[in-house]
Amino acid sequence: MLRLDFIAPLFVPASRPERFAKAAASGADAVILDLEDAVRPEDKASARQAVTTAFTRLPVILRINGAGTPWHGADLDVAIGVRPAAIMVPKAEFSPALQAIGERAARHGVGVIALIETARGIAQAERIAAITGVVRLAFGSVDYAGDLGCAHTRPALAHARAQLVLAARLCEKVAPLDGVTTDVEDGSRIEDDARHARELGFGGKLCIHPRQIRPVLASWEPTAAEIRWASRIVATEGAVAIDGEMIDEPVRARARAILARSAA
Repeated sequence: MLRLDFIAPLFVPASRPERFAKAAASGADAVILDLEDAVRPEDKASARQAVTTAFTRLPVILRINGAGTPWHGADLDVAIGVRPAAIMVPKAEFSPALQAIGERAARHGVGVIALIETARGIAQAERIAAITGVVRLAFGSVDYAGDLGCAHTRPALAHARAQLVLAARLCEKVAPLDGVTTDVEDGSRIEDDARHARELGFGGKLCIHPRQIRPVLASWEPTAAEIRWASRIVATEGAVAIDGEMIDEPVRARARAILARSAA
């Protein structure tokens, strides 16, 4: 199974195969072929036939249509046959259907990314993360806001984001992917959103346009100030004070993580 700790996966409609290689060359560290929202009902069958992983060595994720839709079974069969790095399951909630997808995918060496987009899914996040085959959680923040009837703002989404990060950590899964920023023009907005996600403990952010990739990747790179701070901290021993801040082993662990991320 390919590594699934990517930071800036880019969505591309599975109905547009001429864009697959372009998406892979965009700087994204993974590509999500989308059979769900990005494809019209009349194009689902032809999009399914276009699915491939041969255009890149990057991880390819296939977002299928959800259980209960007319396209789900055929999408899942194609996913198992093509064997992408992972299958992204939309509107993920704890259910026998999701358990069956996870078990079937695991038998074929394919991971499952549970895209949590509903209030019920957030409430069940830890149970979802614990399902066999589920390797990562992702936040469908726009759909979640619609389901809950709340604003798509940081305060309104804070609890849901915290729940996903906590669930992933408790189940020892890769840190989750934050939801999309719908603004594809403002690079500073996407970078600020991505840094906010990183501060909360997310491991990456879903991208819907190539312009978003570099700002997202940059947000997970430690700043020069963070690297200088971490370098000073790891040189300490015991409990000491530096610049008025008490330093002990948990703080040194955070500093080592910053330096490891910088090296990566």
